[in-house]
Amino acid sequence: MSVQASSSRPLVGLAALVLVAAIISLDALRSEPVDPFAVPPPAALGSGQAPAGAHCSAG
Repeated sequence: MSVQASSSRPLVGLAALVLVAAIISLDALRSEPVDPFAVPPPAALGSGQAPAGAHCSAG
C-alpha cells in the first residue's frame, strides 16, 4: 500500500462533502422559501382537507 493511496482518501472525502455542500447551498439560494400556509394538504397537518388520489382515500 503506497503512502499516496492512504492519504488521498481524506482528500476525496473532503471533496465529496464540499460538493454536497455546494449543491445544497446553490439549491437554497435559487429556490423560493417554503410558505407553510401554501403547502399541499399531506404536509399541512390539521388542515382539515382530505388527501385525494392515494390508496388510503379510496375506501
